Amino acid sequence: MGANSSSISELPSNEYLRKLCSTETVTKNDPFWNQLLSFTFQVPYNSADSRLLEESTSAICKNLAINNFHSGNFGSLIRVFLIRARELKASSQCEDNIFTWQTYNALFILRNISKYFIENLSEELLMEQFGALPKLADGKDGWCFVDETDATGNLCEELINSLIELLVDVPVLNFTYALHLEALNTLLILLSSQMFHPQPAHESALYRYFMQGRCSIHACLLMKTLVQNFITQEKCPPEMLDNNRGGALSGFTAAVASSLWTVMTLGLAGGAKKSTDDKEHTLLANQSLLIILVLTNHCTTERGLSNPYRQALFSCTNSQGNAESTSPTEAVATFKIDFTKLYNTLCHNLKDDQTTLSLYLLLHQNMNIKAFIMSRTNLDQLVMPILQILYHAEDKNSHHIYMALIILLILSEDEVFNKAVHEILLKNIVWFKERTISEITLGGLLVLVVIRTIQYNMTRMRDKYLHTNCLAALANMSSQFYDLHPYVTQRLVSLLSMLSKRHTKLIECLKNTATQASSQESGSEAEAEHDNVQDLAVLEEVIRMVLEIINSCLASSIHHNPNLIYTLMYQKDVFIQFRTHPTFQDIIQNIDTVLAFFSAQLEKHDKNLSVHAVLDIIKQGARQFKRERLKKFPELKFRYVEEDQPEEFFIPYVWSLVYHASNLYFNPSRIQLFSVNT
Repeated sequence: MGANSSSISELPSNEYLRKLCSTETVTKNDPFWNQLLSFTFQVPYNSADSRLLEESTSAICKNLAINNFHSGNFGSLIRVFLIRARELKASSQCEDNIFTWQTYNALFILRNISKYFIENLSEELLMEQFGALPKLADGKDGWCFVDETDATGNLCEELINSLIELLVDVPVLNFTYALHLEALNTLLILLSSQMFHPQPAHESALYRYFMQGRCSIHACLLMKTLVQNFITQEKCPPEMLDNNRGGALSGFTAAVASSLWTVMTLGLAGGAKKSTDDKEHTLLANQSLLIILVLTNHCTTERGLSNPYRQALFSCTNSQGNAESTSPTEAVATFKIDFTKLYNTLCHNLKDDQTTLSLYLLLHQNMNIKAFIMSRTNLDQLVMPILQILYHAEDKNSHHIYMALIILLILSEDEVFNKAVHEILLKNIVWFKERTISEITLGGLLVLVVIRTIQYNMTRMRDKYLHTNCLAALANMSSQFYDLHPYVTQRLVSLLSMLSKRHTKLIECLKNTATQASSQESGSEAEAEHDNVQDLAVLEEVIRMVLEIINSCLASSIHHNPNLIYTLMYQKDVFIQFRTHPTFQDIIQNIDTVLAFFSAQLEKHDKNLSVHAVLDIIKQGARQFKRERLKKFPELKFRYVEEDQPEEFFIPYVWSLVYHASNLYFNPSRIQLFSVNT
């Protein structure tokens, strides 16, 4: 390192790093820093070599952790960065690439040292590292402290505040892109203490620095910057990705930019497989979104400690709209952003867990964004990626599936949405493989995919929470079902048939258990019987809900759904076993009334009718059918309500996303917040 190139194997013996981690004090004005920060470093791009880097430098970081209480060199390095960061805005305006490069190098070293401290030290010891002052012999009674504070106050808070100001004030240009990325990575590392030392965030000194004091003043501007980074989806500058190019920069400056990028990639190694299109990755957007999720999901419920980042994001308004805000009336510091661009970016990136989670948070918490989305005429851009997540459930983690379903549930709470999805016509859905469907409405496809998800859950996951949300979304939409495709109605009744067979099987199983019961019944048999009783109760709830969904459609829009009536008549035997069951009798009466009416209509005609002729008779009969003949049931309306302690779910989930999607390497053996295999 230093002015010369270094390899990973040479790092432990590098003279500049050895001096940094020694007991020798290096003040912030020492020429040493110019030598240390003028390094080039060629590194690989995969996670294995990033881990090798960490293992190669762990002894250096360990020595610094020990010797820093004598040398104060960690604090000196922070002060060197702070001095440079203050001048950075002017530097970027005059395109001083060398200065930017050295500032980046200082931050890169800071991040890696901080990462070691956070993973290996308690927060109390970490704070002591930030506060350690250099000592010099005074010639009398031992040691005296050298005052390097320069009235900067708490050094950790100063660093966080400087990083935030850098992100807000320094423009993203080709030669500052990597610096912005490193600033985001450093913030993620500082916040990652939650992974290794789980505790309520409001009790953490690091999180209090973010939520209160100087750092919180920039909350609105920071959130706006991060959201704008996500919207822009700016790709890494090409000159940063090609070490052998001879493009925009030349000579020593080109070598500087090249080495800057290769050093920066030391930390980009979360285990993701590198692909041929890695050069097009929008790393700045990805890290910005992860920071948004981290900042908005901590310190959400503590009295006396508000989260300014959460408040700013969830009350932001549309910079292009004239509509009045639907935010609370009290004054809340917020910002404006282009909702159309945000909507388009969200739709384009919903395949990622972090984008899906962000959409959920915005829909659930920001009424301005929710109202904007509900007013879109191109809802298919949003709904189709959500349906693809559910369709490929076997390839997704359970959290991703839950978020997709909850988004559908929130959308289905709006009657305008429920009507609009049946007005959007889709053709040739290439990813839907069960059956070739040349034409179907978005609403029909939505029903089809949700039914498929229920069936998948019943056979594989057996998760009550999941199918409850599926059925709630279908129930909300049921009164607005319009001209359902024949295949959709077949799958709906087939679901009921599958549930019916399972119900019969469980009843038989319980009867057999009762017959064989004896005083010597084993504990395992008793437990199995208890499980079967519970399964039966859940199954009957599901069957009841499916019947209510069918009834709701018949009661509200029977004249718009001839295919449903046709399918019910064709598979009317499915309902036989429910007629005498007390849980289903009342709802079955309505379905029987409909079946009896249309059967009578068909009996008036020749028995050898074509499908089209039967449908015509059904359509005519639907116009004559009086819905007053049906017993009225309460309207099916379900609303999503977040759990009482949402942080218990969201904080581990968010940090698992950081672990898997940030391209940063974290030592899995030290993570305590979640299981890295989930």
